[in-house]
Order: sequence, then structure tokens, then C-alpha cells
Amino acid sequence: MDKRIIKQLILVAILLFIFIWVKRDDLISYAGIRPADETLDLKGKDKSSENRPIILSNDEEINIRVFEESHPAVVNISTVTLSVNFWRQITPREGQGSGFIIDKGGYILTNNHVIEKAREIRVTLADGQKLPAELIGRDPYSDIAVIKIAQDKINVVVPLGDSDKTKVGQKAIAIGNPFGLSHTLTTGIISALGRSIETADGIEIDEIIQTDAAINPGNSGGPLLNSNGEVIGINTAIFSMSGGNQGIGFAIPINRAKEIANNIITNGRVPRPWLGIESVAIDDQLAYALGFPTGYGLLVQKVFPNSPADQAGLRGGDRYAIIGGMQIVIGGDLVVSIDNEKITDNRRLVSILNRKKIGQKIAVEFYRGKNLMKQEIVLAERDRTSI
Repeated sequence: MDKRIIKQLILVAILLFIFIWVKRDDLISYAGIRPADETLDLKGKDKSSENRPIILSNDEEINIRVFEESHPAVVNISTVTLSVNFWRQITPREGQGSGFIIDKGGYILTNNHVIEKAREIRVTLADGQKLPAELIGRDPYSDIAVIKIAQDKINVVVPLGDSDKTKVGQKAIAIGNPFGLSHTLTTGIISALGRSIETADGIEIDEIIQTDAAINPGNSGGPLLNSNGEVIGINTAIFSMSGGNQGIGFAIPINRAKEIANNIITNGRVPRPWLGIESVAIDDQLAYALGFPTGYGLLVQKVFPNSPADQAGLRGGDRYAIIGGMQIVIGGDLVVSIDNEKITDNRRLVSILNRKKIGQKIAVEFYRGKNLMKQEIVLAERDRTSI
């Protein structure tokens, strides 16, 4: 090979080496390898990010603000109930739930099922203080309860919003104590409005808010908040095949809860409207056997004297019959609707009555034999266990 060509090749190699040496940092960086001057220190801190500002999205800023303003008013509720084991021994059983402070008098709103049958109720505040709580009152028909702690321990209360203004698609923020993990925040949206759920006692509650914000055991009684940090609902239940969150949670609207809580705090109970009947639901086969022209409704077994139903002229049964192995009283009216809302069973009737006011007029449709009749009834206050 010509010596001149060899010298040229050597010169090119030297120049290429110099170029690579000068540009080594850029080449290494593009290859995805951290350059030497950006190495981590011994504590694992990225020196290049020491002065880099953290940029938060609007959504993140809302989450942080709502949590920081609201979580001091969210409490963990611990309960002790007594149960009888297999050997008929009375043993204590612990339960947990959530609640939130609604005023500086120390009142806390939660679910009835969180504190139901509790012999002892204790509250843990956000700062870790553990305090005894007094049961002020509870309402199983709405699954609402109010408890109270010493007011000198109250620093923050959570504002109550207007659930009637809630829209599907708006932001939903849940704070609570799922599985005992205190002050856990989860976020989502309002998925639907006007749902119905059934409590463990078989009571139907309607006008429920549905959300996909994660709700798990222990969240019950905690607040569901909007972007302003206002409570719009009380986290109450989930739909789950596994017992854990599957993106379908339910909350009681805060407007209903406010009305219930005010009655509990003022009167220690919740006045409920009363119709004054005992009744059983019928199906199409029983309706056919009894000669009714419809296949649903509540067959009136008994009308209580001087009750709203009695004053309006509704009739109870007058003779017994054994149907399907069950003894019922027949011969009474068949209630099929109230204010044009179809009545299929007693749970539905209770749900409708719970939305009415004492002294309110309702239009009751019923069959007397094959004749469809309609009667106005003025509701009175319930003072017994009948409907």
C-alpha cells in the first residue's frame, strides 16, 4: 500500500478519535446512559433535579388542596360490640369506620351501620388523639347516625355542600379509613345519580349518589367531597363481587343527611310519616286467586284505629287463609301506588313514605275487589313499628 495512503488513514483515525472524545457526553446521553456529571449521590438524590420545580396539574392541585383543608375533620371510628360465640360465650368484637366533624360543638356525622349495637365508641382524630364518643342518635331508615366528642378538641370542621347541585361527571373525592388505613384519599367522578341501595336490615334507600372513587370496608361514614372541598355525600356502600372496590361506590346525599342530623341533634330522633297499615306483598298468582285485576301491590292486613289510613277509609282483611303454607288475612284493599309511584312491596312503601313530610297529603290508589279507587290521605307522625 502507498505510504501516502497509510498516512492519510492514520490522520483520519486520529481525527475520528478526537471527535468521539469531544462528543462522548452527547453520544452517551442519547444512548440512554446517565453522563458522569449527572451521577446520583450516595443518598440516591438526582443532583440534576435539585433546583427543578415540581409542576402540578390543575387536577393535582385540587386534590392536594381539598385533602389538606378537609382531612383534619375526618375521623376514624372504632367500636366494640358484644356477640355470642359457638360455645355461647359473650365475646367483644371490634369494628371500624369513618366519620367527619360537622360543627364546633363536637358533632360527628357517620353511618348508622358503623355504630349500630356498639357498646363502646371511640374516635381517633387526624393528630392521633383517641377520644370517647357519645351516641346522640341514629336513624336506621336512612343509615345516618350522629356521635359527639368533647368540643375543646375541635379545630377544623368540614363544610357541607348542596348535593342537589351535583352533576354526573364532576369530580368526587373520598377521604376515610379503608381497612384501618387512616386518612386515605381516593378520587374519581360522580358516575350516576338517583340510585337505590338496600341496607343490611333490608331497608331501601333511594336518591343515592354513585361514584367510581375507590371505597372499601372502613370508608363507611366518611365524606365524599367536590372540588371545593364541600361534602356532597356520606360514603356508605359498594357493589362488589369480591368484598373490595370494583369502581362502584354509593354515597347518601348530604342534603338528606343534613335534615336527618338536625332532627337527631335537636330531638334525639327522626320523626317519620305514618300511614297506619300492616300489609303483605302479593304476586300475580295470589292476585289472580284473590280476584284482583292486577298482579302486584300490598294487600292490607290490618288498619290501625285512628290512623291516617283509617281516617281515609282504607279497609283491612276480615278472614284468614292459608296460601303457600303462609297464613294471611284476606278481604282487605290492595294498595298499588302512592302519588303515581308503583308499590310492589313494603320496602318500596317505606322508601316512598320516608321522602314525605308529616302532615303532607298523598294520593293512594288501591283496589277494592275489582274496583280501582283513589283516596287522599294526610300523613301523621309514626309512633309505632307499623308502616
